[in-house]
Amino acid sequence: MKSLLTGSAAIELAAGLALLCCPSAMASLLVGATLEGPAAVTVARIAGAGLFALGLACWLVREDSPGRAARSMIVAMLFYDVAATIILALAGIGLGLYGMALWPAVIIHSVMTLWSIASLCSSG
Repeated sequence: MKSLLTGSAAIELAAGLALLCCPSAMASLLVGATLEGPAAVTVARIAGAGLFALGLACWLVREDSPGRAARSMIVAMLFYDVAATIILALAGIGLGLYGMALWPAVIIHSVMTLWSIASLCSSG
């Protein structure tokens, strides 16, 4: 559990910081389009703050593993990774969006989903 939470923390802290600092560049990497207008940039920055918060929570709770807080955090990250996998895959397949980081992000979120499931199953 500790390694999963540490890995999740690193990924989400980096993604959150990137969205906070460079939201349009991140959108371009993921979906091949820049963000249009201040409203889109604002929403992307809020998403970045949320990702940063998830990463921070993973980092802080990693020492608790295999406690209840760590299990709860993994369940929350499992939901996020499943949702991110589906949303990004649909963006590529259904909407025809493509950035050079789109499919690597789908793969990373898929792997994190499987790792979370395995961790939850092995911790009883």
